[in-house]
Parts: sequence; C-alpha cells; structure tokens
Amino acid sequence: MTKNLQLSAEEMRQLGYQAVDLIVDHMNHLKSKPVSETIDSNIFRDKLIETIPEKGSNPNELLHFLNNNVFNQITHVDHPHFMAFVPGPNNYVGVVADFLASGFNVFPTAWIVGAGAEQIELTTINWLKSMLGFPDSAEGLFVSGGSMANLTALTVARQVKLNNDIENAVVYFSNQTHFSVDRALKVLGFKHHQICRIETDEDLRISVSTLKKQIKEDRLKGKTPFCVIANAGTTNCGAVDSLDELADLCGDEDVWLHVDGAYGAAAILSEKGRELLSGIHRADSLTLDPHKWLFQPYDVGCVLIQNSQYLSKTFRMIPEYIKDTETNIEETVNFGERGIELSRRFRALKVWLAFKAFGVTAFREAIDHGIMLAEQVEEFLRKEKDWEVVTPAQLGIVTFRYIPCKLTSTDTIHEINKKLVEEINQKGFAMLSTTRLKEKVVIRLCSINPRTTIEEMLQIMMNIKAVAEEINTSSKHLISVSQP
Repeated sequence: MTKNLQLSAEEMRQLGYQAVDLIVDHMNHLKSKPVSETIDSNIFRDKLIETIPEKGSNPNELLHFLNNNVFNQITHVDHPHFMAFVPGPNNYVGVVADFLASGFNVFPTAWIVGAGAEQIELTTINWLKSMLGFPDSAEGLFVSGGSMANLTALTVARQVKLNNDIENAVVYFSNQTHFSVDRALKVLGFKHHQICRIETDEDLRISVSTLKKQIKEDRLKGKTPFCVIANAGTTNCGAVDSLDELADLCGDEDVWLHVDGAYGAAAILSEKGRELLSGIHRADSLTLDPHKWLFQPYDVGCVLIQNSQYLSKTFRMIPEYIKDTETNIEETVNFGERGIELSRRFRALKVWLAFKAFGVTAFREAIDHGIMLAEQVEEFLRKEKDWEVVTPAQLGIVTFRYIPCKLTSTDTIHEINKKLVEEINQKGFAMLSTTRLKEKVVIRLCSINPRTTIEEMLQIMMNIKAVAEEINTSSKHLISVSQP
C-alpha cells in the first residue's frame, strides 16, 4: 500500500475474493452457529481497545482478525432461528449491491453527479408507491431506517399543517406506537403535554371513538389537532390500526395522517396482509423499512408522501455553492433537496437489484411464509396445556406466556417467563424477546425469516416447551400454588 491509499489491482482482487469467501461461508453455514455468540470480554480488552495505528497492516490479515474477533462477537440477526425482533435477514444480491454502491462511490444527491443512481431511486420508489396503492403523483426517498423516515414525515407534516408554528399543536397516537415517534417529536420541538396517547381496544389497535372524542375536546380548549400517527404492524404484536376509519376521521378533521408501517407495510404483498392494511394508500405519509420485511441488508428505510410538492417545500435550500446542481430537465430530481440528508448512500440499489433478480413473486411468497409460521406457532400453543396465547398470530408475530399448572402468583409468572427467554437465548437454539402487553410479561416470537422451515419452527417450539418444563421443575420451591 502507498501513501495514495491505493492497492494494486491484484491486491484488490485478492482482498475482494477473500471478503466474498467470508460472506458466502457465513451465509451458508448460519444454521450450524448459535444464534447469539458467546461474548468474550477478553477479546474486547485485549484486541479491540487500542490506540490509532501509526503504520498499516496487511489487509488480508485484518479480514482474518475481523472474522475471528468481531463477527463472532455478535448476535446473528440473519439466523433462521433469530425471532426476537424484526430486522429481516439480508440477501446476497443486496450485499453485492452495497459493495457496488461503495465501490463506485455513488453520490445520489444531485442529478448532476448521480443521474443514473437517482433514476434507479425514482424507479424503485415508484414500485413501492404502486405496491402500496399510492398515486403516481406521490413522492418519496430512501433513508437510513424507520427512525429517519418518521422524522422526515413528521417534519413535513409540521411544515404543511402548522407552518412550523407548533405552540398549540397536538399529536395523537396509541400506547403501542414505536418510540422513534416520541424521539422524532422531541427533535421537532414538541413538548410532553402536546403528545396525546390514545387508549387501545382489546386487539391493541387505537380506539377511533376515543380519538374522535379527544380531538373534539382539544379543539374546544383552543388547541390545534394536527397529526394522527397510525400503526401498520406494531413492533409489540403486529397489530394494525383501523386505517380506513382513521383516514375518514383525519379527512373530516383536516388532520395529517402518518402511518408507521416500518415493519408491517410490506405485508401488502400478501393476501392476508392486504386485508389487514386496507386504507394504507390514504395516508398523507408512510414509513416503510426494506431492511425489515423486504429482506435487505442494513440500512435502508423509505418515506412516501402523498403530495408531490411537500418534500421539496419542506427541505429545499439552494445556497450559492450548490446552484450548479440545479437542472431544468423534466422528470429529474435532486434527492438532496427532498430530505434531511445531503450526504447519502445509494440505498436504492439493493432494493432495485433484489426486485430485479428475484421478482416480486419471491418476496410475496417469503412474506406469506413468515405469516404462516406464526400461525403454526399459535396452533401449536393452543394445543398445549400451561401455555396462553396473549395475542394471536398477526403479520408474523405471536405473543404468549408459560403458566405452569396451579400457578397463581402474577409476579412469579412474570419471572418464570423472563427466565425462560433468558435460558432459551443462552442455549443458543433460538433467540426470543419479552415485552409487556395487557399488564402481562409475554414472550414475543417474530417469524419473518424465509429460510426458517416449518420443521425447524416446530422443533424450536418443542425445545421451548422442554426448557419451560425444566425451569418449572427446578423452581417449584419458589412457586406459590393455590391451595386445594
């Protein structure tokens, strides 16, 4: 290597082939690995905490170092038995797309420097608009993920509905809404008293009647209801708010409707998902994360806006030093004028390339498979004693809990289920998570990996059952039971 930070052509090929071999080996042997690797704090202390090197090292040796000391110190969220959260497994075509985007150092911010890339982004955004029923006149862009998409959409809503005068504004959403919404509102300057959390119904969907009543009361108090945030697949349990009802209400009240579909919106490709998501096309803005249920490598989120002028109206600024990027060519766009980020990756490429390589039918089948797996888990649990399905399978998520026979202590039931998830994750045959729903600590299983077979899923459930029975046996002296 030389002072111009360049490798020879042969060195580049060698390093690239080595990296490809590592990735392919990882992807093809995932099932032989534990879902979560055992973290070795000695590696952090002895090998990863260091001062900046003055002299360089052999890149090939550095890849070996990473493989032996970094990539084995992580949880494999792409593992077919990872079911704790909803980051989708990636796909190799998407990985190659990211490699190409970085290798060509593409800068899709202005047409003058990234015309081809910007056209790919326009085309891919149009595919997503069509998929979700948005009009041709809608616009959008790719961002880092759901957090940035929500922030972008709510910034637009603030500009359009309030002209940035937020003093009396009120935002409404349910207690099942993702915390990135709270964070976005905090960044945008909204205070705690301007956020109104609406109760949910038995299915954990926002109560439209309560919302309607609250909006009316707030108007009488001189407040300005300006935005309702609906869920299209909650992180907790996959619940979908009544989008058509909310769209009707927001239309009547002249209130912005933002739909957070970061996780669930892609289910529009499946028949069951399409029924649940009825009305999603009526949202003023929508968040969708291709790195979740469109199976793309991190990171890529997307925001869609119903009106074609609102993104530019909100974010466009043209200082003297970028006036050369302006263009009068019809049907061109400068994505740097449509969002918060000026410096941005060519995220659209992996979505475009994956759709082109696999076809939308493959994605539809993969989503259907994830929905089916969760339904199979629910069916399994309903046949077993000592298990309670807390929320039924919906959009690939099912929540449940273990209640050993005769156990009545709520606190003990909570502790046993926490302990159960800890044991499952420690054993490494699967990874689950807990959450709290309906005042219960529950186990949450997300089955969105298309490489998880039905046979594997049923075996995982048998293993979970066995671990639960072990915990019950070893913990009986701690369990309070009802007296006969």
